[in-house]
Amino acid sequence: MDETATRRRFLGRLSLALSGLAGAVVAVPILAYLLSPLIHPAPRLWRDVGRLDDFKIGETREVAIYDPSSLPWAGQTALTAVWVRRLGEDAFTAFAVNCTHLGCPVNWQAGAGLFLCPCHGGVYYADGRVAGGPPPKPLPRYTVRVQNGIVQVQTQPLPIVS
Repeated sequence: MDETATRRRFLGRLSLALSGLAGAVVAVPILAYLLSPLIHPAPRLWRDVGRLDDFKIGETREVAIYDPSSLPWAGQTALTAVWVRRLGEDAFTAFAVNCTHLGCPVNWQAGAGLFLCPCHGGVYYADGRVAGGPPPKPLPRYTVRVQNGIVQVQTQPLPIVS
């Protein structure tokens, strides 16, 4: 009876150890994924979006850029976009294309002067402020500069929606 109790105790401890090991094998990659933006933040790079004379004053255009936080195997998903608006001679503003409600891409309606989200009816003014609907925050802005006649936006991590 003593030998059975010892065997049972050994198998119980072995079962606990193997369960703990299996839990660690599952938990470590998940934790690494969740903490990776904190450990390795996305680089902030300047991306060319066009020549200065490509943009008319008062015009808002969608321009494709590469996401700086994408992984080498991201393929087409590394391509994202920004809305660029020329305000004056050298003055620009740029917004993320993603609605701050659930991340759907917003569309620019030039006639109305509004950004519209097709998913849940979010509406933004031309300056990115919320005009109506469920979005909790204005459209995220990008820093814009003009260097040697080239308009550039400074990339940032994709905005996290509420």
